[in-house]
Amino acid sequence: MLSVLTALCGFYLGTLGAFDYWRFFHVALGTTLVGGGAGALNQFVERRYDALMKRTERRPLPAGRLRPIEGLIFGSVMSILGIVDLCLFTNNLTGILAAVTFSTYIFLYTPLKRITPYSTLIGAIPGALPPVLGWAAARNDVNLGAAVLFAIVFCWQMPHFLSLAWMYRRDYARAGFKILTVGDPDGKRTSREIVAYSIALVPVSLLPASAGMTGLASMAGAVGLSLAFLFMSVMLVRHAGNPQTIMGEKFNSYSRQLFFASLVYLPSLLLLIALDKA
Repeated sequence: MLSVLTALCGFYLGTLGAFDYWRFFHVALGTTLVGGGAGALNQFVERRYDALMKRTERRPLPAGRLRPIEGLIFGSVMSILGIVDLCLFTNNLTGILAAVTFSTYIFLYTPLKRITPYSTLIGAIPGALPPVLGWAAARNDVNLGAAVLFAIVFCWQMPHFLSLAWMYRRDYARAGFKILTVGDPDGKRTSREIVAYSIALVPVSLLPASAGMTGLASMAGAVGLSLAFLFMSVMLVRHAGNPQTIMGEKFNSYSRQLFFASLVYLPSLLLLIALDKA
């Protein structure tokens, strides 16, 4: 849903002149189909590992509610329909970007999770492409505005995912995933990564105004949101390395708070940007 939201925001911000509601609808439909198909195929590929993790053991494939072939067909058909829909009802550039997003997610990010902690960084690329896809659907072009939206979502994803990955690090370890949190027993590396990207979000969140995409009104809101998010990240890093905090629930609690804060941060920032569109 967040991917669809960022794609629609990209379309709205990229629109010049009269708003095309029909194309807007197909951006939503196509993004939903491609994202849903990619998610289904991810679960098909990782079904054996999902069965080892408490967070995912009740998904349809590991729980046996669907057969693997059904998941494969469902995910493939959805993804193809989404890419075709975007090509036919928006433009070829949008369809190509959707195919790139799908391919990097399934064929790069998904297998790399079992090989290197840098998979998270690579996975942030397809995760940040939906607003670029939306922008391309509106303008049939990718320029500075699309790059700004990509940068915002890219920087946001790292604290978002790493806070979740810390809470489920034992699950990831049990399934053999090489996520950063698995090899970080004291939480120092994870929390430092989170703070680094949270710091980057402060200037990056101001780029829409600097690039002339919005007025100055959204800038104040962006500063407030980004500093509040950074404060929560700093609270996390302050408790890293403390054995009592790490072994207990306090560090987990800060991670959980940061994760839910990330779910509030991105839609709120996008809403501010959209309302203050230049």
